[in-house]
Amino acid sequence: MNLTDDQILGLAPDEASRKAGQGLAGPQKWVTLGASEAAVWGECQGSGSKPYQAAIDLGSTAFKCSCPSRKFPCKHGIGLGLLHARQPALFAATEAPAWVQEWIGRRARKEEEKTGQKETAVDTAAQQKRQEARAGKVADGIAELLSWIQDIIRGGLMQLPDKPPAFWEDAARRLVDAQAPGLAGMVRGLGETAFYKDGWQTGFLERLLDLYLVGKGFQGATELGEDTVQDLRARIGFPVSQETLKEQTGITDTWIVLGRRTFVEDNLTTERYWLWGLRSDRYALLLQFLVRGQPPTLLMQPGMHLEAELVFYPGSHPLRTIIKRQLPAAPARPEAGHDSWRSVVAIQAAASAAFPVQPERPFVVRGLTPVPAEGGWWLRDGAGDRMALPAGYPGLWKLLAWSGGAPLDLALVGKGQIYEPLGLWSQNQYHVL
Repeated sequence: MNLTDDQILGLAPDEASRKAGQGLAGPQKWVTLGASEAAVWGECQGSGSKPYQAAIDLGSTAFKCSCPSRKFPCKHGIGLGLLHARQPALFAATEAPAWVQEWIGRRARKEEEKTGQKETAVDTAAQQKRQEARAGKVADGIAELLSWIQDIIRGGLMQLPDKPPAFWEDAARRLVDAQAPGLAGMVRGLGETAFYKDGWQTGFLERLLDLYLVGKGFQGATELGEDTVQDLRARIGFPVSQETLKEQTGITDTWIVLGRRTFVEDNLTTERYWLWGLRSDRYALLLQFLVRGQPPTLLMQPGMHLEAELVFYPGSHPLRTIIKRQLPAAPARPEAGHDSWRSVVAIQAAASAAFPVQPERPFVVRGLTPVPAEGGWWLRDGAGDRMALPAGYPGLWKLLAWSGGAPLDLALVGKGQIYEPLGLWSQNQYHVL
């Protein structure tokens, strides 16, 4: 497993180790570097004549170093991990040296002695302690976040366009330190508001309210149902074990890839794939995270069909999923979908009633005609109900060319009253917009 910058820095025992590790994240300090499927390693030149030997067990995210530091991981382990995440090409794929093989082998033998199996035994007491410690950090971070939101409201919205980028980034970093990366992303989203556009206050307040609801919901989680608690944990950024998910029975179907979106931030690329099950009529979201230089695991294109068993993450109306197993599939013409916007609204209302902070969702709606109205473009169904296209939708002219004034069967993604077309069906074939 390849670790990201945030994951490695999140393992630092204190701020001093984090800063020192960042200072060692360049190749100039490392005499040797290497990597295998099981570990990465390197020798870092210190003040003595003999370099320090540092290694990371990728299977269980464990660190080893020959330096005298009692911190775990030490600055050499943090620096090695950051260098591998940022510049993996520097690590030659080769056989591990004897000191690394001995360490990995010793760890494997200890685990097998504890369990008698290949799987690592779970130390329930220690795991519970770690979970409680993280929950405490998150609770402290949310308490500070809610005070920050209240200060924004007291100060008034008109002061916000003058706020420097550091105002939003500092708040986000405090949430990262509190191990709530999901909330940190929501705060960064607030800072990306187009404050120069008329009417920015409406969208800003909606996102600020979502942030407030998640924070207050976590504080009152003991009074909520299990599915709602899982929704809250997902928004906050609590991890879910994919190995545990794959032990569950999923939904086997022919899934069509409706669309893909790619987001790049610093050294990390996030790919979102929207899927629709042709037999189950279920929608799904697959995420793929790529560090620069890392080959993708998922190789999918919009319009592609795949026969696969998908397991959904827990929640009241689950959308995110993982692939448990995959089989080849032949293209098929979908027969389901929605015949009106009212059907879509009913699903959105049910999801929002269970958990009000909902992401955008994919839908397949039949018989939609693009029409101009009220200074913009809308999608009208057979009953005359309309939903808006996003302002400046780049595929508008392509959509109009396909339509020619006739209704279309569209795959869309959105929420509320705004939906962006991803693709359409014409003569039994799916075409990406």
